[in-house]
Amino acid sequence: MHQPGQVSHLSDQLTLDFVGGSMGHRLRSGGRGGALRRAFGFSNGNAPAIIDATAGLGRDAVLLASMGARLTMVERSPVVHALLRDALDRACASGPEFAAIGGRITLLHGDAKELLPTLTPEAVLVDPMHPPRKNTALVKMEMRLLRQLVGADPDALELMQVALACAQKRVVLKWPQHAAPLPGLRKPSHQIFGKTTRYDVFMTG
Repeated sequence: MHQPGQVSHLSDQLTLDFVGGSMGHRLRSGGRGGALRRAFGFSNGNAPAIIDATAGLGRDAVLLASMGARLTMVERSPVVHALLRDALDRACASGPEFAAIGGRITLLHGDAKELLPTLTPEAVLVDPMHPPRKNTALVKMEMRLLRQLVGADPDALELMQVALACAQKRVVLKWPQHAAPLPGLRKPSHQIFGKTTRYDVFMTG
């Protein structure tokens, strides 16, 4: 377990920014995650209500909100939750375009396993900490910092089971493209592949 000083040092190194850098560029240029969009069944006039059960760096949630979806982000790490809150507040203050996106996002602090049954979600995104890659040079610094802050997700299967029991329409598991399935989980209804990740889609209704 990290000591308070270690956590403070790690959080000081990790800054979330939805307006500048590559994330802001993606939002402004319209590069908004085609595979993710397909995984959640977006269609003309249909933007689902989604719960991001493992908010983490928040990028998928912000991308989905930029597509018109209503997002509830759940993050159980108090440090990461605070970083997300700060990043969302700064984005909303940056101008009307980002304020509109932020207006479709609700951020909650807590354990999604406990919160999901109280929220009756239409769709759920689960993006647990992925298995370590053999070539750690491929892992971005921010992801290494996040892993150091929050650790692994040993309850990923339990979270998926709760999500499958609660979601009205679908659960989407984001997972490394070539990784073995999450042990103990039933086969997905279908899969959608991105550049380095895949989306295992479980239809529930």
